[in-house]
Amino acid sequence: MKKKILLPFFLCLAALTAAAQGNLPLRKLQMAEFAINRLYVDTVNENQLVEHAIIGMLEHLDPHSTYTNPEETQAMSQPLEGNFEGIGIQFQMIEDTLLVIQPVSGGPSEKAGILAGDRITAVNDTAIAGVKMSTEDIMKRLRGPKGSEVRLTIVRRGVGDPLPFTVKRDKIPIYSLDAAYLIQPRTGYIRINRFGATTPDEFADALKRLQRQGMRDLILDLQGNGGGYLNAAIDLANEFLKQKDLIVYTQGRAERQNNFHAKGSGRFQEGRLVVLVDEFSASASEIVTGAVQDHDRGVIVGRRTFGKGLVQRPIPLPDGSMIRLTVSRYYTPAGRCIQKPYDAGQGEDMMEQYNRDLLERYNHGELMHADSIHFPDSLKHQTLRLGRTVYGGGGIMPDIFVPVDTARYTDYHRNLVARGVVIRSTTGYIENHRQELKQRYPDFDTFNRDFQIDDAFLADMRALADKEKVEFNEAQYTRSLPLIKTQLKALIARDLWDMNEYFQVMNTTEETVLQALKVLREGMYERIIPKE
Repeated sequence: MKKKILLPFFLCLAALTAAAQGNLPLRKLQMAEFAINRLYVDTVNENQLVEHAIIGMLEHLDPHSTYTNPEETQAMSQPLEGNFEGIGIQFQMIEDTLLVIQPVSGGPSEKAGILAGDRITAVNDTAIAGVKMSTEDIMKRLRGPKGSEVRLTIVRRGVGDPLPFTVKRDKIPIYSLDAAYLIQPRTGYIRINRFGATTPDEFADALKRLQRQGMRDLILDLQGNGGGYLNAAIDLANEFLKQKDLIVYTQGRAERQNNFHAKGSGRFQEGRLVVLVDEFSASASEIVTGAVQDHDRGVIVGRRTFGKGLVQRPIPLPDGSMIRLTVSRYYTPAGRCIQKPYDAGQGEDMMEQYNRDLLERYNHGELMHADSIHFPDSLKHQTLRLGRTVYGGGGIMPDIFVPVDTARYTDYHRNLVARGVVIRSTTGYIENHRQELKQRYPDFDTFNRDFQIDDAFLADMRALADKEKVEFNEAQYTRSLPLIKTQLKALIARDLWDMNEYFQVMNTTEETVLQALKVLREGMYERIIPKE
């Protein structure tokens, strides 16, 4: 019996060994997987074994080489590709019920007659209200292939019985621009939340629209932008730089240096440019920021960026899963590698240390005081036109530092946000006053000028906070009150209009944006980037 079991095993093993002849590590891996699958005392899941082996190998390389299973790969690609397939609504979960904030303009739900303020209680005859279903599970039920149909049960204010709707799913756009508007008569503001496949086209359209409105200067907001596609960053930087200006170059052990230059076709090569960044601006955001700074093309305002200078190549696997493998580093035009340090080969310890970096920056005072940041002379570089000193080795350091605003942020405010009190206060208010608000404020300019958060609104918010057991602290409430009012007003503007209007309200008190306007207004720009 023993021979009948072992003989086929060793015959197959011999075949595998011959296939991997000359590659000892690969032979070891194949032999181990083959032995476990054929001889282990209990039944094993071979797919899981292979997944764990891949994950284990990647954990010992760098913090950005990752594996995703087929479902994760699909979900991850949707925001960058610029669309997904579904019914087209913005929604918020309110007390276990899905509340429609806005149907996407021209999308399937709007075409079917679904309105802002509707509550979806069932999907394909399965109740989703009052059953504590996760948001992820609800989204899975609402999304589906283009052309497929989904049956919805809607409860609408003022209508006695639930309303049945059938919605045909379609491609729903995901925009990477949050806002684009004239923040002052000659100054445009554009905020980009990610670098996706549609980002260059979205930016170009916004730029042309603002230039037609008289824009001469531009504030480009990349705060919180974690990156995305390299090509999207290159295309965006091309908008600001002159022909043949180097934007970025990449180089790795198995990849020779690859240079990317501006084409000279950019639509904003002359006006004053201010780029806003913070500690969460990473990857593609740092490519754009580094190119602008190294060519002395604009002024960088904010805080030191994240420091992700590693380039991943997606490697699709047969089952739809994917490895994103780091294949090179990217360098700014002045030769800076801005990847922050990490201890390769330390597995989970490496990831913990790497992810702890932002907390350590905070603890060292770096987010509050620019003089807490120290770069060794070995990381010193000069910009290409003016010879200004800049540094590599862990993110892009801005030309003008803006500390984290700790004055308005309190534990009481953080608890209000964390418990959903702020967002639920606004959605509940809009649900009760939508028609009245639309009649009183027919356009955003009227709303922005005249609407105020009154005492009754604040009293309702505090009552909800008490219900959610958020302990009241009068001193902290008073400190955070201006911020709370701004957030409430901005969220109402978002629900009545869109994200563009949300940021128009928020930016009235956002310190980094105010500093950018000051740079343009008070001659600071010309002192940093003098005209030729």
